Formats: sequence, structure tokens, C-alpha cells
Amino acid sequence: MAFGDTLKNFVKKQFIDVIQWTEAGDDVLAYRYPMQDMEIQNGGQLTVRESQMAMFVNEGRCADVFGPGLYTLTTHTLPVLTNLRNWDKMFQSPFKSDVYYFSSRQRTSQRWGTTQPVTIRDKDFGAVRMRAFGIYSWHIADARAFYTKLSGTRETYNVSDIEAQLRETIVSRMSNAFADSGVPFLDMAANLVAVGARIQEALTPIFADFGIALDTFVVENLSLPEELQKRLDERVGMNMLGNMQQYTQFQAAQALPIAAANEGGGFAAIGAGLGAGLGLGGVMMNAMNPLVGQQPPQAPPPAAAAPQPAAPQPPAPAAPVAAAVPVVPVAGAAPAADTKFCFNCGSKIPRASKFCAECGTQQPAL
Repeated sequence: MAFGDTLKNFVKKQFIDVIQWTEAGDDVLAYRYPMQDMEIQNGGQLTVRESQMAMFVNEGRCADVFGPGLYTLTTHTLPVLTNLRNWDKMFQSPFKSDVYYFSSRQRTSQRWGTTQPVTIRDKDFGAVRMRAFGIYSWHIADARAFYTKLSGTRETYNVSDIEAQLRETIVSRMSNAFADSGVPFLDMAANLVAVGARIQEALTPIFADFGIALDTFVVENLSLPEELQKRLDERVGMNMLGNMQQYTQFQAAQALPIAAANEGGGFAAIGAGLGAGLGLGGVMMNAMNPLVGQQPPQAPPPAAAAPQPAAPQPPAPAAPVAAAVPVVPVAGAAPAADTKFCFNCGSKIPRASKFCAECGTQQPAL
């Protein structure tokens, strides 16, 4: 190349005095400072704001990393870069290098969740399929590792580029954490803070390998698929009932109005319902009062008095002849051979009737 062309190319170059980056949005994680046909002036200024890191890459190799502050770019502030370029004599000419900025602020409210149920072995229920979801937060802690493993030489690297990777990593490690813990599902659901701490402990070294620090990890909910949740609710309901006999009696009492309102059953349905109600009432009364149904204790007969001699009595006058009085049946008296009385309302009904025509009560077999 002729000397004139070299001088012409040198004049075309622009020299950078100030290097800085202001984040344009919340999604950018890494940003490559534009260096097309530009060189960094010796003694130029590098500005790194809070929640940022800057890294120089020279000839494809990571050089110096700078935290928040204002730096003057000389051989004193770029020792690694100087060693790479073998600048041992206080370089005076501009130099060419790639500068990458990294956003190190915390990324909060990142969602995670299981797209499909995760199968784990449970002490109480055996193998169960479980769902979980929550939030987590993280930030870039090691710019070199993040550049090497993830962002690379791209002009920009966004949160959306790594979000799926982190979420799937969480789900896979969550399954292992649950399986290794040996804690039953019901205990895990009641101690979500402890579950989140256990999963965070398992994920921390994996995130660190990417240059990321996992700051918080929260489990918002653990649940079972709908069909398994119904079985769990049934089991919990049975445990809450306790005495199944009492629950059956209660259910029978609740069914009485339905049986009585059944038009298709007619008097038979009503009588059956009333009969069941009367029987249930007797059972419940016996349960509440153990003394019901027992015969009261009989008083001992009085001691026999000593016989006394009978005193002479005057003869009684003759009673007049009374007129014939018709016999009226008394309640409780034995009915005729072909009739009987309803044990509920006392109405007279044929002996062969199974239900009372007046009140519909089912009659006991005689």
C-alpha cells in the first residue's frame, strides 16, 4: 500500500475521547460499544455507571474489566491490555479494542413455572404429578463468564435471549430437589419458604457457571393436577368427618325432604321416608341419651303387714239395679281381630294395612 493511501486511511479514522453507555431499555444485558473505523485515544475517558461493568476485548481475548467509576485509559489503567499488546513503553498512539458494557442491576419478578406436571415420589401418596410456579431475581456477577458462555460478540444481548434457558434449568433442578428432599407433598405445600431455599441452593452453582448470581427464589404455589386434587380433597374430607356412622346418619336426615317431595313414589315414598326418619330419630336419641329405651328401676314391694282380726261389719244395703250402659272402646284397648290402631296417630286401620291411611306412617309387621 502506498504511503498516500496509508495517510489517507489514518486521516479517516476517528479517535474516541469518551466511552460511556446509557441503557436504552430494561431488557438489554450486554452492549458492544460501536468501534467501526474508530480507535481509542490515549488518555481517553471511560465512564462506568452504577449497576454497570465494562470489559475490553483485544484480538478476541478478554482483557480488563472495570466496575463503576471514571477511568483515564493509559498503560496504568490497562495493565492486562498492555501486556497483550506488548506495550512496554508508555504507548502514545491510539489503540484499537472492543469495549463491551454489561448491565449488572438485579432483574426482579422473573417468572418460572412447570409447563407440564413433574412426577415425584411421595411418602404419603406414592408417585404423584405436581405443578409449581413462582418468581426469582438475578444479576450478572461475572462479566467474563457471561461473555464467554452466553453473550459473545453480539452487538446486544437481551433478557429474552436467556429467559427460556434459565426457566428450563429451574424446572429440571426443581424435580431433583423435590426427589432428594424426601419431604411429603403436604409438608412441602405448607412450607413454601423452606422449599424455595432448597431449590435456590441447588440452582446457585449452575447460575454461577453462566456468570449470574441468583439473588432470590420464591415458590408461590405447589399443586396437583385437577384429577389428583379431587382425590386429595376427598381424602381430606374423610379425615375431617371422623365418625362415618354419624356422617351417614346426617346424610340420611338430609335426604328425608327429597324422599318426601318425590311425587313418583306417592304415599309409599313418603311413608318410607317417614319410617326412615323415625328410625333415624330413635337412633340419634339413643346416641344422645344412653338411658332412653331402658326400663326404669322397679321399687321393691312393701313389706307384708301382720294380719289383723277382721272387725264385724253390718250388712250392706242392696244396690239398685242399674240400667244397661253401652261399652265405649278405650284408647289402647285391643282392637278387633280384623283391625288395628296406627302406632303414630292412633287411627283405626285394617290389620293387613302396611301404611296408615290418615298419616301415611309405615306400620310394623304383626
